[in-house]
Amino acid sequence: MISHEFDKRLPQLCARAEGEAQPHPQLVQLNEELATELGLDPDWLRSDDGINFLLGRSDEPAHALAYAGFQFGQYNPQMGDGRALLLGEVEANGQLWDLQSKGTGLTPYSRWGSDGRGTLRSMLRECLFSESLHALGIPTTRSLAVISTGRIIQRQYQEEAGVVVRVAASHLRVGTLHLAAQTGDVASVVRWAIERHYPDLDPLDYQGFYRALLQRQASTVAAWQATGFIHGVMNTDNTTLSGQTIDFGPCAFMESYSPDTCFSSIDTHSRYRFGNQPDILAWNLVRAAESMLPLFDDNPNSAIEFAQDCINDYPHTFDAAYRKMLKERLGIDEKLAPAYRHAMETHAPDITHAHLALRDAAQGDRSAIDKLMPNEPFVEQFLDSNPEVPHVPRVIPRPRNVEAALLDLEEYERFLHAVTHPYDACPEYEEPGNLDDYLTYCGT
Repeated sequence: MISHEFDKRLPQLCARAEGEAQPHPQLVQLNEELATELGLDPDWLRSDDGINFLLGRSDEPAHALAYAGFQFGQYNPQMGDGRALLLGEVEANGQLWDLQSKGTGLTPYSRWGSDGRGTLRSMLRECLFSESLHALGIPTTRSLAVISTGRIIQRQYQEEAGVVVRVAASHLRVGTLHLAAQTGDVASVVRWAIERHYPDLDPLDYQGFYRALLQRQASTVAAWQATGFIHGVMNTDNTTLSGQTIDFGPCAFMESYSPDTCFSSIDTHSRYRFGNQPDILAWNLVRAAESMLPLFDDNPNSAIEFAQDCINDYPHTFDAAYRKMLKERLGIDEKLAPAYRHAMETHAPDITHAHLALRDAAQGDRSAIDKLMPNEPFVEQFLDSNPEVPHVPRVIPRPRNVEAALLDLEEYERFLHAVTHPYDACPEYEEPGNLDDYLTYCGT
């Protein structure tokens, strides 16, 4: 049963729209396990009626969502889904889940000159990365389906167009707060975010919501930092109120460890480089606080004081989340987090190989870690701490493997299986490649 709660609760922040007719739509990828979890029939989704539903061309009303956003630090007061449609929500496991199709054509919020479409490669890429993060235990939106449309579009060169259908705890974002604040509706957005994502809070506990948002987003980005994931476009419209990772345009996984790693072709000043992600999250959360100030306290000075206290405490919040992540994922004692970062920056090893070598060292085999980090004090400190043997991934979406998979659907299926079973040995996908001049693109 599909519901349309966003339209009921926040009609001022969405607009009815319909997906465009597609020349020859075909289902390329279907996540049957996820479909079943959501109570959707995989066989029906494969049918003509099911594909039309996924493309926003059924009797169910679809909506494009409106929001604002700080993009690379510059405020855009009126944005929205220019090529995406919220198909509705389904209830599963006691909560609502959004179904959204991306690449379905023009909407009321499309920018001038846009065609509302996307490349099939970019949609397969989103599926690959979102499902990889899910397998790694990182909060993320999911991919339900990828559909080829039978249409050829022009980007860097002519490519086949496609649509990805993603599943999210919601599509409420910091950018939603910005737009709602402009119209005086920010309280209604926060109340619904609390109901959907923080049900233990009182619906009017706006201060509690903001603290919880800081904590949840800090945990998500800390997980990125512990695995080498670089989002690539951390605009406030891509910072969710649920804490899930969203939008996998120019993202990539780092290989050789460096805080300055940046692959995004549109991030010309490396604003969203790997080492800057925690600080950018803080910047985005400050922007969220600005949109919420009237909710924090009737007294403006008290509202600002509360927000400032939260932001002042953010470095401690993030550091605690990061140390906890290193402990859980790598067995690194929380006191050794600074030494770990220093060792990684000093030796610049492949991050995944280094984590595997630490695991081997904890089991008594130091050969790999001594090659990657010769004469490194951190290694001795790590082993002296009697670490629990960490369970670390062997397979991540390495750039060269990603690019190869996007050129061949059979290879794509093999690689998708590997990255969604990241703890299993798969030697063909475990070696780093040559990343000189490697760039990622949005596909918009």
